[in-house]
Amino acid sequence: MTDRLHSLEERLAHLIRTVDELSDVIARQDGEIDLLKTRVRMLMEREAQRQSQATGGVVLGDERPPHY
Repeated sequence: MTDRLHSLEERLAHLIRTVDELSDVIARQDGEIDLLKTRVRMLMEREAQRQSQATGGVVLGDERPPHY
């Protein structure tokens, strides 16, 4: 019975360590996601400003390449 208890304690310790490691990964990813959201928002604002200041010219991304 003590071998079984010891085995269960080892498995529990492993699971606890795994959960702690996953929690750290999730916390790091949450910070990265927040940073990426901020950067995307800034890019969207910058593009909106650029489009509002445009003088009706063609956006280069929509222009056909010269080999067509």
